[in-house]
Amino acid sequence: MFICSLDILSSAFQLVGGKAAGDIFQDNVVLSNPLAGLVIGVLVTLLVQSSSTSSSIVVSMVSSGLLTVQLAVPIIMGTNIGTSVTNTLVAMTQAGDRSVFRRAFAGATVHDFFNWLSVLVLLPLEVATGYLYEVTKLIIDSFQIQSGEAPDLLNVITDVLTEAIIKLDKSVLSEIATGDPAARNKSLIKKWCETYTNMSTVNVTVPGPENCTSPSMCWFDGNYTFTLKNISQTYNIKKCDHFFVDVNLSDLAVGLILLALSLLVLCSCLLLIVKLLNSMLKGQVAMIIKKILNTDFPFPFGWVTGYIAILVGAGMTFIVQSSSVFTSAITPLVGIGVISIQRAYPLSLGSNIGTTTTAILAAMASPGDTLANALQIALVHFLFNISGIILWYPIPFTRFPIRLAKGLGNITASYRWFAAVYIIFCFFLLPLLVFSLSLAGWQVLVGVTCPLVALLIIIIVINVLQKRKPGCLPAALRSWDFLPLWAHSLEPWDKMVGMITAKCCCCCKCCNTVEDTGRVNKEGQIEAYDNPAMCAEKEVENEIKIELNGLKMTKF
Repeated sequence: MFICSLDILSSAFQLVGGKAAGDIFQDNVVLSNPLAGLVIGVLVTLLVQSSSTSSSIVVSMVSSGLLTVQLAVPIIMGTNIGTSVTNTLVAMTQAGDRSVFRRAFAGATVHDFFNWLSVLVLLPLEVATGYLYEVTKLIIDSFQIQSGEAPDLLNVITDVLTEAIIKLDKSVLSEIATGDPAARNKSLIKKWCETYTNMSTVNVTVPGPENCTSPSMCWFDGNYTFTLKNISQTYNIKKCDHFFVDVNLSDLAVGLILLALSLLVLCSCLLLIVKLLNSMLKGQVAMIIKKILNTDFPFPFGWVTGYIAILVGAGMTFIVQSSSVFTSAITPLVGIGVISIQRAYPLSLGSNIGTTTTAILAAMASPGDTLANALQIALVHFLFNISGIILWYPIPFTRFPIRLAKGLGNITASYRWFAAVYIIFCFFLLPLLVFSLSLAGWQVLVGVTCPLVALLIIIIVINVLQKRKPGCLPAALRSWDFLPLWAHSLEPWDKMVGMITAKCCCCCKCCNTVEDTGRVNKEGQIEAYDNPAMCAEKEVENEIKIELNGLKMTKF
C-alpha cells in the first residue's frame, strides 16, 4: 500500500502539474543556460514527482531535435535533486518526537546534501570540459547496442492496483514539450488502452508543385495540383478499465482528488509502519538487528561494509524500481534508530545507482531511432552518480553530507518549523528564483548570483575559522554578536513562530480545559457556558482547581 500510494502520488502530481512541466521544457533559449537547465530539472521533477518521467520527456526532446544531449546534461542533474524531496517529506511525518525526528530528518537529508554537493562540483566541470557528455558518447560509440526489453519486477504486483485506479497517457507530456499544439487539448487520463493505426496512401490537393511528395508523384488538373501522401488514421478498439475512465472531470480535479487520497494513504501507511516497527523492534530483538545492520566487518575489511551497503541499496532500488520508494522506506528505520545515518548514507548512494540502472534498461527498450539518445542520457545520469560517490564516499574525511545532515537534524529537532523552511526554500523558492533570473538573461543571473555566492563563501569561511582558529580573525569577527540577534540566531524566529501558533491554537487550548469549557453541575457533569465569549476571557496558563464530589484535583 505504501509503494502503491507513492505511485498514485506521482500520477496525481502529473495530472496537476504535468502540462506546466511540458511547457517549462519548451523554452530552448532558457535551457541553453546550464544553471537554468539544472533548476528546470528540479522543478519539473517536483511537479511530476518522478525522475523517470522527467527523463523520458528529455529523451523525447533530444530525439525530436529540439534539445541536444549537451543541454540535457544539467537537466538530468536537476532530476536527481528533485527526486530526493519525497523522503524528506516522509521524515516530516515523524516530527512528534524530537529525538526520532532528529535522526529521521538527518537520514533523509543526507541524500539531499549528496545531490547538491555533487552538482556544485560536477556542473562547473561539465560546463568547462563536457566530461559527462564526452565519456558517455565514447561508450555509446564503442558498443553496438541492440534494442531490448526492460524487465518488470515489483511493478507486476503494484500495477494491478494502481492501473485499476488511474492510467496516464505519458506521451501527451512529451508531445507538449516537443511543441505539438494539438497536445494542449488532450487529457492525460488514458481512455483507450488498445488502438489500431491504419496507414494508407491517398490523393491529396496541395497548393503547388513544391508541396508534392516527389516530382514523380505530382499531377495537374487545371488549377489543381495533386500528390500521393501517407495518411494515418487511428481506430479505438478497447477502452481502459480504470476507475476514472468515464468520469467527466478535468485533469486538475482528478489530480487533486488522487493527491488528497494518496497523501492520506501514504501518511497512514507510514504511521502504521513506524508503529509496527516500534512494537517489533524492542529489547533484545532490536539490539540484535541494530548490531547486524550497523556493525562493520572485522579489521582489515571494515572498509568493505559501506560498499556492500551501496550494492544492497542499488539491488533493493532495482527491485522496487524507484529510489524515492527505497529511501522513503529506510527513513522511518533511521528515525527509530534501527539504521544509523552512517549506514543509511551508503544505502542512499546505492539507491541512486539502482534507479539509473533501471533507467538504462528502460532506455534499451526504446525504438531504434531514439535508442542512442535515450541510452546516452541514462548513462549521463549513471555516470553523474558514480562520480558523486567517488567524490563524497571513499575517503572518510570527504563524507561531508553526513556531517551536514547531522547538523541540520540537530537544528530541526530544536526548531521543528525550520524543516518546513528548509524544504520550501531549497526545493521551491531557490529553483524558482534562479529560473526567474534566467528568464531575465544570463547577465542578470550572473550579476545577482555571483555577489550572493561570494557572500555565502565568506560567511562559511568565517564560521570555520571561528570554530577552529579564532585567533586568525579580527576581534570583531570572532563571534557574530555584533549583528542583531535575529541575524545570527533562530531563537527570535522561534519565539515569533511560537507566538503565531499560540494565537492560532488559543481557542483549542481554551476548550481543552474544564474551567474554560464550562461549569461542573451538582451531578459532577461538565456543562458548556451559554456565552462562548467567556471561553476567550479565561487565562489558560492559570492553575485550575476543580472539586468533584469532594475530590480535589489540580490541572496546569
